[in-house]
Amino acid sequence: MSLFITDECINCDVCEPECPNDAISQGEEIYEINPNLCTQCVGHYDEPQCQQVCPVDCILIDEEHPETQEELQAKYERIIAEK
Repeated sequence: MSLFITDECINCDVCEPECPNDAISQGEEIYEINPNLCTQCVGHYDEPQCQQVCPVDCILIDEEHPETQEELQAKYERIIAEK
């Protein structure tokens, strides 16, 4: 599953540079995560880096975009092939 940022986001700017897939961007009011680019850092790290640096723990699993570990790996491989 991809991740999403709740409205508890304080716009501290620490999550965006941590995302290896450039899935995080500034939205109208808070940062947002593109579910088409989020792999929970599969292929890059053992744990989602954005969650590790978020000071308010507002980055959660997006239940609306369920994906298996294998699907996240396939998404990662597709993303790096397009770069």
